[in-house]
Amino acid sequence: MIVTASLTLLSLLCSAVLALSGWGSPLAVAHLAFAVGIVPLIFAAMMHFVPVLTRTGEPDRRLAQLPMAAQISGLLAVAAMQGWLPYGGVYLAAAADLLFAAILLNWIARRARAALGSPHPGWRWYATALGCLMLALMAILLIPFWPSYWRVLRIFHLHLNTLGLVGLAALGTLPVLLPTALGQADPEAGSWLRRRLWLVTSGALMVATGAAIAWPFAAPGTALMLVAGLGLLGQWSRRFGLWPLFRDGVTASLLAAVIGLMVTLAAGLLHGAGLIATRPSLLAWGAGFLLPLVSGALSQLLPVWRWPGPLSPERLLMRRKLAASGAERAGLFLSAALAMLSGLDVLGGALAAFGMALFVIGVLQAVFVARSTR
Repeated sequence: MIVTASLTLLSLLCSAVLALSGWGSPLAVAHLAFAVGIVPLIFAAMMHFVPVLTRTGEPDRRLAQLPMAAQISGLLAVAAMQGWLPYGGVYLAAAADLLFAAILLNWIARRARAALGSPHPGWRWYATALGCLMLALMAILLIPFWPSYWRVLRIFHLHLNTLGLVGLAALGTLPVLLPTALGQADPEAGSWLRRRLWLVTSGALMVATGAAIAWPFAAPGTALMLVAGLGLLGQWSRRFGLWPLFRDGVTASLLAAVIGLMVTLAAGLLHGAGLIATRPSLLAWGAGFLLPLVSGALSQLLPVWRWPGPLSPERLLMRRKLAASGAERAGLFLSAALAMLSGLDVLGGALAAFGMALFVIGVLQAVFVARSTR
């Protein structure tokens, strides 16, 4: 888990540097962040949470290698998109990731069937997210057979990845992860997950299909996802209050991720209407949703992965270092997203880079402290 998280962070940093400097193919740079960084991290997070949700054992050592295999597959896709390898490597990588997703989905389903009692509904969100990833990958594999539909299939692939895989995985995790970060329980989390799965799934599929075919069909899907996100924010506000969420660096980042998702959903609708270009909305999704999501989740999970077992002073100290600048990072990432949507790419890039620099500093401090107190 630690290796996967480290490579994810490295791939995000490299992708940001390449994007800001204008080096490399934009498609390759984007997939450096997504295929090498985000997808393997999502796999690792699912393998961490599913045993908890189903009250079953940890994954075996062979399955634990799946995130690393996905990162190697992602590197193959990036090299092919950059022109360092034949372009057929893209389809080979897509086929490999499709196989990895199917293996993980089968493992999750078996764990749910083997659960002691009724499994937590969060597992269904992970299964559905993997289903969206598989559909997105199949769209890429269809391009050589239907080349005249390459644009439609690529747009469908993009939206099912960003809103289907990442959106469902995030919204399926946050109702459990945020209360855990606060050290409190949320009795309404399970109910929210049971009631809202169809809403978010339908929304993601409608947005992906509408974006690929005709943007007005995406509007109802956007509305469904906005309703779910706003409902989650309202639930947190009623249960915990806003000030405790802002005060803790981890929860501030996770809260910012949900707000960023809402902002970029609205921006996507404006993009579909032709009011803003594609690039600002994608950059804003990365800065306003993805970066606070990843930094907030890793701030909570890295100490657990580094110091498994009972709660220890080392784990608490490591988390404190990671969360120290969380509120500031959240503000920087959201400001970066708004700047990018306003056409201020340089300012937005600088704000996002500053936020990432704070997180990297926190990671380095956390690693040093953990080693010194072992």
